[in-house]
Amino acid sequence: MTGHETKTTIDPADLAALGEGQVAYVKPMQSDEVNELFPQAPQMQPGLKLFALLSASGTPILLTHSRDAAVANAWAHDLQPVALH
Repeated sequence: MTGHETKTTIDPADLAALGEGQVAYVKPMQSDEVNELFPQAPQMQPGLKLFALLSASGTPILLTHSRDAAVANAWAHDLQPVALH
């Protein structure tokens, strides 16, 4: 190192926009958590395992009972699916 360090900062909005329109996240979740991402969703039986497809910025796109369906929906919209844990 030369002693000259450069720090780059990224605006949170710019960071959220990275991958927008290119990447989608597949997030496993329980039905108990659905209303956090999908406030307009009807009440569901507790304890159901579901999968949410989210845009790169975190915007909910789809809720489904199958990981395969979430991945297929991402591919159908030319999005690269990435798993969230």
